[in-house]
Amino acid sequence: MSYLLIPVGAIARLLPHLPNFTPIGGMALFGAAHGSRRSAFIAPLVALAISDFFIGPHVTMPFVYASFILIAMVGRVLFRSGVTTTRVVVGSLASSMILFIVSNFGEWAMGTLYPPTLQGLILCYTMALPYLFNTTAGDLFYAGVFFGGYALANHYGGITAQATGGHQATP
Repeated sequence: MSYLLIPVGAIARLLPHLPNFTPIGGMALFGAAHGSRRSAFIAPLVALAISDFFIGPHVTMPFVYASFILIAMVGRVLFRSGVTTTRVVVGSLASSMILFIVSNFGEWAMGTLYPPTLQGLILCYTMALPYLFNTTAGDLFYAGVFFGGYALANHYGGITAQATGGHQATP
């Protein structure tokens, strides 16, 4: 099921959008909840790789990719006992914070924009705060679309956890 979201993630990153307002965090969470263990990690990374092929490489790519691996890991733990609205919101907020902390640490650690000092690290995180809002909004929006769409399809179309290889949604 989460493999079907790869084109959505890749295309959404290539189309004009608010900075950091993308579906990749929501994809990682949705894959963790409803996909196989393997697809939870692979689908978001493939969507990133496809879109990065067109966007171009950047020095923080390893940190960004690592962020989404961590997000999928958190999602696997969070949704182990089922999917609830609260868990989706908590997962989305955690997703945003993981990407913010790890990717901006990478920006600072690579030494391209900020001095390698504590003040440089603080400045890096401070300058990234406006992007955190968009990341959080995107994660909440896309997680809502993916999980909400799945719940509606499950309710009206009879999709089951067995058919998707994931966990059954709970009300």
